[in-house]
Amino acid sequence: MTGAPVPEGADCVIMVEDTQILQSGKVRFTGSFTKENIAFMAEDVKNGDVVLEPGRIIRPQDIAVMASVGHTAVSVSRMPRAGVISSGSELVEPLEKPGRSQIRNTNSYQLMAQVARAGGYAKYYGIAKDDEGVTYSVVQKAISENDLVLLTGGVSMGDFDFVPSVLEKAGVKILFSRVAVQPGKPTVFGLYNKGIVFGLPGNPVSSYVIFEILVRPLICKMMNYKWKPLEIRLPMKEKFSRRFAERMALIPVIITEDNMASPVEFHGSAHISALPHSDGIVALPAGSKTIEKGEIVSVRQI
Repeated sequence: MTGAPVPEGADCVIMVEDTQILQSGKVRFTGSFTKENIAFMAEDVKNGDVVLEPGRIIRPQDIAVMASVGHTAVSVSRMPRAGVISSGSELVEPLEKPGRSQIRNTNSYQLMAQVARAGGYAKYYGIAKDDEGVTYSVVQKAISENDLVLLTGGVSMGDFDFVPSVLEKAGVKILFSRVAVQPGKPTVFGLYNKGIVFGLPGNPVSSYVIFEILVRPLICKMMNYKWKPLEIRLPMKEKFSRRFAERMALIPVIITEDNMASPVEFHGSAHISALPHSDGIVALPAGSKTIEKGEIVSVRQI
């Protein structure tokens, strides 16, 4: 039977489907060709082989390998805890009907899903209204309970964009407050005694993209996970141009049936419905305004 030791002296196993039992008790081979159908010792792994390297997410196929060598317990990294806060008096929760000058809070739920996909655990701290004292109280609670705090909104140049000053008051050392990326320029990054804070842009595409290029790699690093984003090199289906080139542009694209990258219809950092129809993003470096038709680009899966 399958999995049994091969009898001494045998060098081939014939499948029963290709045999006929004769009246004499002998076996006739009825097929036209057969493989030897033998798995040799150490064909899978040899004594001393490393079957799984550290720094990986344990997947179902890894579980099978661990079971095959009798290794039923492994050392793992703790899931980083991330506190998620949205800032802005104009925000209401998704189940509420927005009033005049209000919008539904999309960023927090998007970010919590992104944290979970990256391997972390997210806790939602609600909407911080445009009040410095209220924002400070929520921020202070979040940074005391988490390894990582993610805020969206309140980091730009508006009258109520006081998140950076609140973070400093809460003991966060801000290391930068702008990145040369489009979308996503108003991004704040800082450290506190227990962990890390990101102040992400309020526009949903910006917060999504900045999470993918900055926060997700960090969460993986916190778990000692040697993660690399999947990038596929493909030709551009059509020419792409932009007017300004001061920052790196991150362009949402789809992968077409003929294996080319094609920009999706995209109206800017608030156009959240563009992302579900995208397969990835293409980076156009600062200083460059054009990607020519047929030019090979790297599509980063999102």
